[in-house]
Parts: sequence; C-alpha cells; structure tokens
Amino acid sequence: MAKKQFKAESKRLLELMINSIYTNKEIFLRELVSNASDALDKRYYLSLTQPEHRVEKEDLKIRIERHPEERTLVIEDTGIGMTDKEMETNLGTIARSGSAEFREKLEKGEDNIDIIGQFGVGFYSAFMVAQKITVESRSAESDTAFRWTSTGQDGYTIEPSEKETAGTRITLWLKEDTEDEKYSEYLEEQKIRDLVKKYSDYVRYPIVMEVSKSIPDPSDKDNDIITVEDETLNSMIPLWKKNKNEISSEDYNEFYKSKFNDWQDPQKVIHYSVEGNLSYTALLFIPAKTPYDFYQADYKSGLQLYSKGVFILDKAKDLIPEAFRFVTGLIDSDDLNLNISREILQQDRQVKALASSVEKRIQRALEDMLKNEREEYEKFFENFGLNIKYDIYRSFGANAEKYRDLLLYRSSKDNEFVSLKEYKERMPEDQKYIWFASGSAIDEIEKMPALEKVRDKGYEILYFTDAVDEFVVSMMTEYDGVQFRSVSKGDLDLDTEEEKKEREEKAEQNKDMLSLMKEALDDKVREVRISSRLKDDPVVLVSDEGMSIEMEKVLSQNPENRGMMKAVKILEINPNHPVFSTLQKVFEQDQDKLKEYAGVLYDQACLIEGLPIDDPVEYARRIADLMIQATK
Repeated sequence: MAKKQFKAESKRLLELMINSIYTNKEIFLRELVSNASDALDKRYYLSLTQPEHRVEKEDLKIRIERHPEERTLVIEDTGIGMTDKEMETNLGTIARSGSAEFREKLEKGEDNIDIIGQFGVGFYSAFMVAQKITVESRSAESDTAFRWTSTGQDGYTIEPSEKETAGTRITLWLKEDTEDEKYSEYLEEQKIRDLVKKYSDYVRYPIVMEVSKSIPDPSDKDNDIITVEDETLNSMIPLWKKNKNEISSEDYNEFYKSKFNDWQDPQKVIHYSVEGNLSYTALLFIPAKTPYDFYQADYKSGLQLYSKGVFILDKAKDLIPEAFRFVTGLIDSDDLNLNISREILQQDRQVKALASSVEKRIQRALEDMLKNEREEYEKFFENFGLNIKYDIYRSFGANAEKYRDLLLYRSSKDNEFVSLKEYKERMPEDQKYIWFASGSAIDEIEKMPALEKVRDKGYEILYFTDAVDEFVVSMMTEYDGVQFRSVSKGDLDLDTEEEKKEREEKAEQNKDMLSLMKEALDDKVREVRISSRLKDDPVVLVSDEGMSIEMEKVLSQNPENRGMMKAVKILEINPNHPVFSTLQKVFEQDQDKLKEYAGVLYDQACLIEGLPIDDPVEYARRIADLMIQATK
C-alpha cells in the first residue's frame, strides 16, 4: 500500500489549516453534513432514473456517532459513495487555480480571510479538529469499497476495504484538548445537536444521532430510566419551501454559505414563487464579493435545478443570462421532467420560459436596489457591474436596451456614481451630447487637457475607467436619443459662430506652419490643427472619427493586435498658449528647428495620453538641447 502525496499547494493549505488559521472550527460539521447531503441527492436521483439502483427514500439518511472513549466522531451517509479513483480526485487535491495568491494572503495574516469555500476545501476543514481522518466509501454502482486515510501532513493512502452497503463513513480522531481549544466538546451530545440546528436544519434528509433520554421508572418514582435511542436532529424542510415569514436573515445566510461554499453572507437574497403555466420556486443570492476566479475561463456559473424537490443538475448555466452569471442559487419546479439532461435543457421550451422569467426577476430586483438602496447597489456594481458591461459588448448591443439603466459611472460631478438616466435628466438644455473621457484611473482622467473646454461649459463628464467602457457605448451609440461623445475625439462642436470664425482665420494664417509640422510628423498624425478644446495646455493628441486612442491602447495589450490597430490621430495646438508664439517665430527663422519642435510636442502629447513614444532617448536629448538653448 503505497502512500501518495498531496500536491504542493494542497499540502501548504493543509498546513495552514491545521495550524489554526481559521478560528471558527465548528464549521467542519456543516461542511461534512453538506457533502453527505449532496451524496444523498445523487443517490436518490440515480434511484429514480435507473431502476436497477432503486433505493427507498427512507433509507437515505446521515448518521452521526460519538465515541468519547475513543475520541472519535463519525459522520456516515447512505449516498452515492466513491470509487478509489473518485477518492483520489475528490480527496487528493484541495486547491484549484488561484490558490497561490490565497495562500500568500493567509501567510501575511490578512484579516477576514476564511479558507472554507475558497477552493472547495470543505472536507479538509475537518483537519482543524482531527489529527487523523479515515474515509470508507463504496460506490452505489460498485461492489468494492475503499478506505482513504490521512493525518493531513504526510500524504494519504487508499486501500480496499469492507463495506456492505453503498455510502460513505468518515471517522475523525479528534485532537487532544489544549488550554485554548477544547476539541472534546465536539463529542458532546448537546454541542452536536446545537451545531446541526444552527447550520444544517434545512438538509432534506434525516440527520440521526443516538441520544440519551430519561423516562420515569414505574417501579421507582424517585428515579428515572436512562435509555438510548435514535433522534432526528433536523427539521428536513428545505429552506426554499418554507414561508418567507418564517425565515430569518441568519437562516438565509447560513444556508447560502453552506450550500454554495462562500465564507461571507450574501449581499442580496431573492426568494420568490411563481404560479401559472410554469410554476417554480427560486432562491437566489448575489454574493457580497466578486469570486476570486469570476473572470477566469474555468469559472462555472449557473443555478442548481430541482424538480419536485429532487436534485437534477448543478451549475445549469442555461437558467441564467450571461449578464447575471454572478447570481447563484437554485430553482425548484414541479413542472419539469425529472429526466431532463443538459442537452435537453438547452432545447426545452419550458426551460427557456423559466430562464426568461428568472432573468426578469433578477433585473427587477437590481432596479429596485438601485432605486431604493442606492448605497447597496453601488457596492454591488463595484463588484459585478463590469460583467453587465461585458454582456452589452459581447451581444453587440443587442442587450443594451435591457441593461443600460443598470449601468453606473463615476463623473466630474463630485466624482460620484451616476446612471445614464440621472445624467440625462440633469443635462442643461443647450447640451447636445453625453460627454465621456477615458483613462486607466480617475485622477489621470481629470488631468487630461482635452477636458478643459467641456468642463468650462459646465457639462458633466462621465469617467470611463474600465477597458470595455468605450466599446460598450460604441455598441449603444446613444441613450434615449442623446449620442455619446468623447472629449478626445473629433470636433467637439462647442464653438460659437464667432469662435469658429476666429479659429478658421488663425488656421488660414498659420496653414504653412501647420503643414510643415504635419510633414515633420509624417504618418504619425493625419493633421496638425488649431485647437478649440484647449485652455491652459499647449498641445493635445485626439483621434478622428472611428477608433479612439483609448481603444487602441486596450487592443494593443493583446500581442496579436499590437501595431495592427491604430487610431487616426490629430495633433491640436493651443493658439492662445505662449508655445504657439514660439512656434511662429521658429517657423520664420529656422524651419528645421520647427520640425524638431513638432517631434517634441508630439511626444509630449503621447505621454499625456499614456502612449509609448518611438524613441525615448532621442526625446530626452531634444529636451536637454532645448534647456541648454534657453540659457544662451
């Protein structure tokens, strides 16, 4: 019997867990009971769909045994069981992707870090109270049983075992008590009773334990007879089947954390029932934080699906739209076919109607939160707003009408969140466009020279700090009849007739100088022109219609696109800045020097926009030369 080693990350996480990184140790029982409940769900479904594996529902249960003299606690179920390969897969590896980052946080001692639920380590929480664990299991589809054994420190072994019935029996050898930790309390009848009631009362299968009861002795009125008998510790009423008036926020929170492997209470609970052509009950949750792997390719979204209380599918992604894939929870319908499969799920009309109904309910809940719980909605949007934006972009704007009023943006008005509806409602009568400015951070955007003209007009400017923001508005094109317009793109269309005339005259007077600067910059810019948007800054780089400079920066982050997709750029010069007068003088005296100045101004404009410059060494040399000349 060869001993197998945990993978490196799994071993380190186990070490951290064993050394008490997680203080709420009692949660281990919840995790083991939850796993047992899942195994019973699978066994019952197998029984209903495959007659050869028939089992009576009353035979499906979870048993807890206490053996104080041996310091062992046993959790046993009559569920689906595991083969040796399933043991190795399920019990040989803890961490999934992202575990290294999580481990670093733990080792740094960051507060409010809870290992349970982060990487599917629920079973391993038992090592917080146990010095040794054995798992004996027999698959419902096999005649062979196996035993998994580990101390959590030096790997594990898997060997054949004897087990007459299908299911899993987990035995914990509890640690010795210390001054700080009394592990023996988990062998006390009342402690187990309290923990089951607190965390697992909703489990749909009986959780049974032998308990001591005293009854009057008919032959001796002064004494009682102590008997030992099985007692069911939980109510077995699924939480989602209870009347909402009977459910506390604590009930919802504990159910969510236990059922969906989170370590924090959900931010929002959506619990409702629908009666009609398609009747169903939904219990949905919006997490309080973005899951660590939410934007990774291997993140699995979807809802649990039940039919008549029988678990059918986990992570049924067709029940939830991509825009709301952060929502987790379950759907229980009496109208769905028990034998529905993932393939049928995608084609079934009832399922599509169900998904449409769920989408509308979630959207309504979010709209209500935005209207009535603004602070909570803003917290939600900081977590998941990016996903809604991505959906509008991925759908090429097809979903824009549905979700546009859920979008929020920071703006130049006190740097607070504003919806598009709110923005439009407070637009001045003379404002033609919804103005926006793009950048990687708000403080960077607020320094942009291109904002000056729009800000002086008193118009509010939306701050686009997510890479996808400009792509989203390019799909939407307008909101309620008002077009979006970048402060850094094309003609601002803000000048009065008098200002237009003055700019045209200056452009005509200096056309040869501007033409020479354009010649010096070659194909880097389409045009060098007099600016109408600058007030205090000498120069700015803007884009012509089409791709913006910010879009170019985003797309160039992909090596496959680098150098291939570029915005059409225009260099604008402020005619009211002293630099302009200098350019005019240099043009008259030394046109080669003007070409050098054009290059310096272009590089400065690129740096302001966050674009790389072609030759930083040459740029530094030119600046040094200009400084030397200024002292002569």
